[in-house]
Amino acid sequence: MLEKHSESEVHVDKVEQGPSSSIAFGLERIGLIAVRAPVLSCLILIALIVGAVFGIERIKIDDSLSQLFRSNTREFRQYEEVTKKFPAEEFDVLVVVEGKTLLARDNLMKLRDFITDMQLVEGTRGLVSLFSARQAPAPGKLPAALFPAELPEGAAYDKFIETVKSNEIIRGKLLSEDGTLALVVLSLDPEVVASSRLGKTVGDIRALMKEDLGDTGLSVQLSGVPVMQLEIRNAVERDGLTYNILGILAGCVIAIVFFRKISFMVVAAFPPMIAILLALGALGWANFNLNMFLNVMTPLIMVISFSDSMQLTFAARDRLIAGQDKFTAFKNAVLVVGPACVLTHGTAGISFIALQFSNSDLIRKFGEAGLAATIIALVAVLSLVPVFGVLFVRNEKVFAVKFQSADAGVQALRNFCYWIAVRMVGRPGLFSLIAVLFVASLGVIYANLEPRYRLADQVPDKRQAVAASNRLDAKLTGANPVNVLIQFPKGETLYSPETLQTIADVHATVEKAAGVGNVWSVETLRRWLAEKAGSSDVATLKEYVNVIPEHLVRRFIDAEQDAVVVAGRVPDKDSSQLLPIVDKLDQELDAVRQKHPGYEVAVTGLAAIAARNSAGMIEKLNRGLTVEFALVAIFIGLAFRSWVVMFACILPGIFPVVMSGTVLWAMGEGLQFASVVALTVSFGLGLSATIHFLNRLRLESKPGVGSALAVERATVLVGPALILTTVVLASGLVVTVFSDLPSLRLFGWLSAFSMVAALVADLFILRPTAMWLINLHEKLQGPDKRAI
Repeated sequence: MLEKHSESEVHVDKVEQGPSSSIAFGLERIGLIAVRAPVLSCLILIALIVGAVFGIERIKIDDSLSQLFRSNTREFRQYEEVTKKFPAEEFDVLVVVEGKTLLARDNLMKLRDFITDMQLVEGTRGLVSLFSARQAPAPGKLPAALFPAELPEGAAYDKFIETVKSNEIIRGKLLSEDGTLALVVLSLDPEVVASSRLGKTVGDIRALMKEDLGDTGLSVQLSGVPVMQLEIRNAVERDGLTYNILGILAGCVIAIVFFRKISFMVVAAFPPMIAILLALGALGWANFNLNMFLNVMTPLIMVISFSDSMQLTFAARDRLIAGQDKFTAFKNAVLVVGPACVLTHGTAGISFIALQFSNSDLIRKFGEAGLAATIIALVAVLSLVPVFGVLFVRNEKVFAVKFQSADAGVQALRNFCYWIAVRMVGRPGLFSLIAVLFVASLGVIYANLEPRYRLADQVPDKRQAVAASNRLDAKLTGANPVNVLIQFPKGETLYSPETLQTIADVHATVEKAAGVGNVWSVETLRRWLAEKAGSSDVATLKEYVNVIPEHLVRRFIDAEQDAVVVAGRVPDKDSSQLLPIVDKLDQELDAVRQKHPGYEVAVTGLAAIAARNSAGMIEKLNRGLTVEFALVAIFIGLAFRSWVVMFACILPGIFPVVMSGTVLWAMGEGLQFASVVALTVSFGLGLSATIHFLNRLRLESKPGVGSALAVERATVLVGPALILTTVVLASGLVVTVFSDLPSLRLFGWLSAFSMVAALVADLFILRPTAMWLINLHEKLQGPDKRAI
């Protein structure tokens, strides 16, 4: 039987498919333009590569923590307005110092020296720490520092420490209740945070940590938005290099192992590498910013382009073994396999277009970049595979004689594919019924997945920032800010009685809100003055506001003094746990809004934006994936001009998605942004195997050839390439497990798993389903009517 397959393959090789019979409407012939002048094409390619290198150098990194939620919605515009008016949180480095001996006299003195030294680091604007606390002010005088220049000793020191631990300003805010954790808030210059100098500034702070506190036995870690952004920036740069190297090595190694000739490795692996370079260069010239999603563009381009590159190379290789010259072999490979390549890139493009329905600017940009990369990859692969084949393949007659009798690796894969095909077409109805029931049951599980989002999943979890935030969650109620913005009506000022009462009411409401702690505002200072100085008049409050450093005032009062914020903090929980906290706080503030009409009171902050928007955005993406199932099936059916094909591709297309969702469910995971995007893209890419099989089945379905034999032949001819490409694709994606970013690790392994699941679906679901539908078509239309 296998000998018959080889004969049929030779027969097909001699048949050129014209544009009229092409499922890609002749678009595959783009690949024949460059091969007519291969040397000139290579010169043009070199020029494009040089331009791409300069384009890559233009790519900048978007390390903003709010990038996922960046959109044109009212909530995000309000959040941006708050960050402009009160920019402190965007530029705060949180220094977390912890240890049982934190308040020991020697350690406290060294901690004070460390804090003093940090103020001298280039790029800092000031800081807030437990040493910022003041004693009760004497009448007519500024309050003295809580910590004297010379610390007391013995019993007096112990009494002094009790005073420190009970100080209302720092207790539970800058010093934990048990006195084992201190928080230092270091404000950086905005220009430093936005520039490459951030790395040096943070490095200088870490050097001081080691120098001043290295022998104290205290744990010192850094967190805060600038540190998280720096860690994201470093991870994106480091991961990009890792993905490039490991993905390329995987493709080269697998190609050379099975082809056993360097020339074929170049033909199969180099076009995808060049596609990566050209696509990234184009994104650079188009001013795309590299971020946690665009960072996976390298393995995605590899996935998109290597699959078709392998199919073309396998097809040309088989034709060379059959005795054709290299120009004819690669030309026919483009004409026969090229239409499927165009269609696979088309389905991938639909997947990226589906991402345009997201509310997130980041995800939409990812979709735009993916669509552009898909087009570039298609042109690169269709053009470069035949060009490289004509230039690098030598002595094709010697090659044909050698591999006609010695092709053990590929022959073993063909034997395996034939073994599966015979069994799948033996009882197509039974296997199709089993597939429907199995996919339906997995679909029920998938439908029960809940949206999940945590800020920590967007930040490298093998670095300091997440660990430090976890300590703040445990000791100081949380590290993530939730702000209540209060905007004054016209005619009201900061110091008017109505305004001060509104601030007091909002402050009290936030303090009482369950799950919110570490509350600060103008009311904090007002209460302290009333309690310690016995003065609650506006003049005293205004005097103290005027003597406080400006960078501290701007945390709570904007420069125009027409708005303030009441700042609180919440732990980094899943958005499903934070949303009830945010919603309840917002509801409780309704009483303040009714009591003080004209004052705009809004709950905002990154944690609030994430809690409110993440679930809806994820659900919308998931619904878009459902719509994509139908669109892609219709698209493929129209391209093949066959309802049999349209229905045949549905089950194998859905299976990888619901199977991956079931794995997430079994692991106790929900649907995150990374997982939905991975499933959306993997669905389009996973259909590559389906399209190549159906294209080959279409070519094998000739008069006088039974449908069962056509399925077996198509399986044997395309199966080895499908298996090898799946291995390469999964290897190219799974390298993301080396990332420090949890979201990228999830994207990588889930995409790799989806690709393997797609191969399983292609071998064990598509074959019997297609066979059963073909039999049904023949019963309805007659055996003379072509089903595919």
